Amino acid sequence: MMMEKTMRAAVVTQFRQPLEVREVPVPRPGRGQILIRVHACGVCHTDLHAVNGDWPDKPPLPRIPGHEVIGEIVEVGEGVDYLNVGERVGVPWLHWACGTCEQCLSGWETLCTQQQRTGYEVDGGFAEYMVASGHFATKIPVGIDDLTAAPLVCAGLTVYKGLMMTSADPGDWVIISGIGGLGHLAVQYGKAMGFQVIAVDIEDEKLDLASKLGAAMTVNPRNTDPVGYLQRQIGGAHAALVTAVSPPAFGQAVGMMRPGGTVVLNGLPPGDFPLSIYDMVMRAITLRGSIVGTRFDLGRALHLAAQEKIIPTVHTAKLDDINEVLENMQTSSLPGRTVLELG
Repeated sequence: MMMEKTMRAAVVTQFRQPLEVREVPVPRPGRGQILIRVHACGVCHTDLHAVNGDWPDKPPLPRIPGHEVIGEIVEVGEGVDYLNVGERVGVPWLHWACGTCEQCLSGWETLCTQQQRTGYEVDGGFAEYMVASGHFATKIPVGIDDLTAAPLVCAGLTVYKGLMMTSADPGDWVIISGIGGLGHLAVQYGKAMGFQVIAVDIEDEKLDLASKLGAAMTVNPRNTDPVGYLQRQIGGAHAALVTAVSPPAFGQAVGMMRPGGTVVLNGLPPGDFPLSIYDMVMRAITLRGSIVGTRFDLGRALHLAAQEKIIPTVHTAKLDDINEVLENMQTSSLPGRTVLELG
């Protein structure tokens, strides 16, 4: 009798409790699926929401989180003839979508009501191996290493899509509000797209990083009223991408717009923010939400990163460090992204 193969994984067994790093069976790929040996997995703020059960649609437990996965295909399931053993792929938040609903057929598969999400409805990459859909795993371009690629398949994709949804043109002033794991990548993508990037954050260390990454202007709301300052200096920005996890930042972004400006929301802080209907109507401000991106968007985001040398600020950790990493995410504001090295 053959012994079942096992692997180490970090497992959520109860919400708001430390993850258990333990031995679990190595999954087997079914039809249309691939088995990946995980090399690296970024730790996203969404993983913290999954671990805490913060959202109304909570993940079923036990669950292995992690959705910024880079790894090597070690087994291919039946019906997968476009990916091969040995290829390096990335696995994003969107594990699977139906492909037949109105949203999928119109290019908005990320809004599919039947979707399954990596590390949420299905097990993710805080493990030595994981199963992914062969249709939704994406090949990683040559020239991007594992640690660089991991944050790009979620954080990079999210801000790329968000910036595209601003409908800004090259040369426009575009605000990036919140220079964290998402925002520091948004600065680089914005510069690559030809925008004049304005970085807004309450920490000077993060603003210094934004300047080094190409921001044309920085504003610290603790020292300067960003609304009055930007209205005086440039007449307001053409667009803003809000990645901050602070409700006041959202209303603030609306105030920083010039007439006809567009504010795109990426961050997911708890609570609401005040909005002046009069101001929205009289200045014709557009407000949009943006959630990750499609497979097409991911391919474009990865190739732009390879072309323009967009590189995340990465802090490495091991699987055994996961609880400390998650705790730090709640209590500190380390610039950049933490990535677990698994092989």
